[in-house]
Amino acid sequence: MFLHPKSFIDVSSEKSRYEEHNNDVTDPRYQNFVSPITEAIANHFFEDSDGLDYGCGTGPVASVVLEQKGFKKIALYDPFFQPDEKVLDNTYDFIICCEVMEHFYGPKDEFLRLRKLLRPTGKLFCKTSILKDHASEDYFKDWWYNNDPTHVFFYTPSTLKYIAEQFNFSNVTIDPKLITFG
Repeated sequence: MFLHPKSFIDVSSEKSRYEEHNNDVTDPRYQNFVSPITEAIANHFFEDSDGLDYGCGTGPVASVVLEQKGFKKIALYDPFFQPDEKVLDNTYDFIICCEVMEHFYGPKDEFLRLRKLLRPTGKLFCKTSILKDHASEDYFKDWWYNNDPTHVFFYTPSTLKYIAEQFNFSNVTIDPKLITFG
């Protein structure tokens, strides 16, 4: 399910909307929100692993939490707030994509990029709200996640499995609070 490109908001409005987010890296509620990602990374990778926080926004809380856990090699990228594209020339052991993939105007291009940025044994950790397979039109209209004008692409479990197959991930694990492509 996706928003028709004619309905996309302009870049200035999009950036303004992101600036409204309260991404305080010291907020325990925000740290708890990203904990499925940070705990998975801490459980699967060593502190000297290379990571990328892709779409880190104004407050890269996942990276800050991981740095507090001893991870020191996490690059930041965000097209609005950390636009240094040199970090996209490297490869990484893990990539964080927290509340980002619903903003992809071109999911195919983005997942191609993300796959290329991962090392062969790397993992892509994503967090987004997942739409039920075969959700009714009424369900979609009433779904709170649909109300953000910057959310342009919505994923179902079937879509996530398709992405794993199409972009040569060996698997995808779909939990309510974490999607892991390996």
